[in-house]
Amino acid sequence: MTVLDRSLALGPLALSLGQLLLAFALVVAVVTGALVGRRRRTGVSDTLFTLVFVALAGARLVFIVRYWDAYDSIWSMLDIRDRGFDPLGAGVAALAYCGWRLWRAPRQRHALSAALLAGALTWAGAVYALVQLDEGGRTALPKTSLMTLDGTATSLPALHDDQPLVVNLWASWCPPCRREMPLLADTQQRRDDVTFMFVNQGEARQVIGHYLDNASLDLDNVLRDETLALGEHVGAQAMPTTLFYDAGGRLVDTHFGELSKATLTHALSRLASPQ
Repeated sequence: MTVLDRSLALGPLALSLGQLLLAFALVVAVVTGALVGRRRRTGVSDTLFTLVFVALAGARLVFIVRYWDAYDSIWSMLDIRDRGFDPLGAGVAALAYCGWRLWRAPRQRHALSAALLAGALTWAGAVYALVQLDEGGRTALPKTSLMTLDGTATSLPALHDDQPLVVNLWASWCPPCRREMPLLADTQQRRDDVTFMFVNQGEARQVIGHYLDNASLDLDNVLRDETLALGEHVGAQAMPTTLFYDAGGRLVDTHFGELSKATLTHALSRLASPQ
């Protein structure tokens, strides 16, 4: 997991480090815009917040278009809990809005330009610093000791069979984990070219078995991480978190939060694409 994909739990709220950095960059942009705009008696905070909305809308729209067949209702398209956003769509929408705003509001040009530059530099500088401190991003398949349901000690490398690997960190008390589990179970049964492993975080064998029986889930490769060592190693402090490794055991993608059919399809397509 890259440093930006690591999750942080703030009480009941869980966010990725990347999301927190984006929020911090937005704050820097708003403050800079206010300071520069004060001289010209013009504000840009509303424009900046509108920019964020436009970028998110563009990112979501492009993602929906790309994975149209994976959505079965308007509600599923609007349900952004699956975190299905396209970065290119966000960039195009943001640039288009910025260009339009700079053209239509000449009084805002200096303040808005300064705000955008400050926010971009803050984001880029923070990302660069964190990546340099991240000790290579921990992209190799973790060797953390795990247990099978029958109590046998094992690890992800020991079970890796030289094909792409999906590792889902979950718990039975976690509502989004329970919501995404039928999708993962169905995909595991349909895809014999990808290995799925379900690593429970901190629950007893009896609790896991009871949940699987009650939910009528037939899962292969259910493992126990009794001490939460794997979650700590990959920087996942909230669940569900799903890690996607290529056939060589290199981390290709991560997904923090609930998976939908569209976001799972997107992640699996990255495993099949040359890196």
